[in-house]
Amino acid sequence: MSIEWITITMFGSLFFLLGLGLPVAFSCGSVGVIFTALLQGPSAVNIVSTRIFGLMTNYLLAAIPLFIFMACVLERSGIIEDLYELVYQWFGVLKGGVASATVFACTILAAMVGVIGASEVTMGVIALPQMLRRQYDKFIACGSILAGGTLGILIPPSVMLIVYGLVDNSSIGRLYAGAMLPGLMLATLFIAYVTIRCYINPVLGPPIPPEERLPLKARFRLIVRIIAPGILIFLVLGTIFTGIAAPTEAAGVGAAGAIVLTMFQGRLKWKGLVHAAESTLKSSAMVMWTIFGANIFVGLYVMVGGGRFVTDLLLGSGLGPWGIIIVMQFILIFLGCFIDWVGIIMLCVPIFGPIVRKLGFDPVWFGVLFATNLQISFLSPPFGYALFYLKGVAPPEISTTDIWRSSAPFIGLQVLGVILVMVYPQIALYLPGIFY
Repeated sequence: MSIEWITITMFGSLFFLLGLGLPVAFSCGSVGVIFTALLQGPSAVNIVSTRIFGLMTNYLLAAIPLFIFMACVLERSGIIEDLYELVYQWFGVLKGGVASATVFACTILAAMVGVIGASEVTMGVIALPQMLRRQYDKFIACGSILAGGTLGILIPPSVMLIVYGLVDNSSIGRLYAGAMLPGLMLATLFIAYVTIRCYINPVLGPPIPPEERLPLKARFRLIVRIIAPGILIFLVLGTIFTGIAAPTEAAGVGAAGAIVLTMFQGRLKWKGLVHAAESTLKSSAMVMWTIFGANIFVGLYVMVGGGRFVTDLLLGSGLGPWGIIIVMQFILIFLGCFIDWVGIIMLCVPIFGPIVRKLGFDPVWFGVLFATNLQISFLSPPFGYALFYLKGVAPPEISTTDIWRSSAPFIGLQVLGVILVMVYPQIALYLPGIFY
């Protein structure tokens, strides 16, 4: 069978199974195993277990459950509520201030937890009722939570960047440093959009009434509550940026530090610790199984010449280096509508990574661009995870259509962020150049 027909049948089978509703992990894994037997012979199926075992023993993978556990412990300690109250009191006096506070809280939260589920669900429970009670426009209210929550996959300690660095064999420390400025830039774009719209039309986002505003001294006391977790995150990320510790060691310190910190503050009960461990198990299992399943699929495709086929196809297209990069971005946006971020990384990075290096682009820049683009997948209908996270906790009067419509302008801002990182690579390369 020619590589063209192998490509059509393998990817056609994959999308057929995804269309039937099978998870990405089992869709990729089953197609990979079946086509390994068909193309390489039944005895070649033994290679599958060898590939999975080699991936399971990778030391960097241990950082994923450790960072997720740190996030779950901090989430259940009440720190998120303190953080929201802090930014709510400082930003709420402005027009659209509660929505801007939500985005700002999500930005800080992203640096604490590194996963979007905690941000979307918690902010949906805390911030959305507050904004709706104050007569905020429902599209501004929902959109600010959706967009702010997606920052968790870009701003360190992002689990996505760990998986990307593992697959692409790139420095996770450099990826973390490179992702900081794009993440802050997107947060600034979200806040600027909300603020400008609410100042043009104050009905969209009125400020909080004077009787609910705390005095200045009380607002400063709120800052004290988040100093300790802030120091913990600073130490965890600082050791990675400076090369003092690898991500796995830093994640271990962060997880242990989160337990000690919340215990000393009297905020972590045994039941909360058990729930944090259960949440870590579920999230880690989802990520790991998707990595294993997609690794089987991509491993076979590359082995039969698929990587070389795609490379020759793109390099021989006559589009030029930047044309190829743009095509890659459209492919990522398309896949983001149907596949989760782990599957996209495992399917695309082994193929795109070598092409990017052949074209002479910095792999760290492309990794940050890749992660910036994948933020769009969390807001893209019909399968954007953030849309379903928020719908699960939103009041009944907020329909699925409302949530989809509220994401549209923020998707536009995310696309603008991707374009800015493409046009001005120093946005992603400035901090890695300083730290390394």
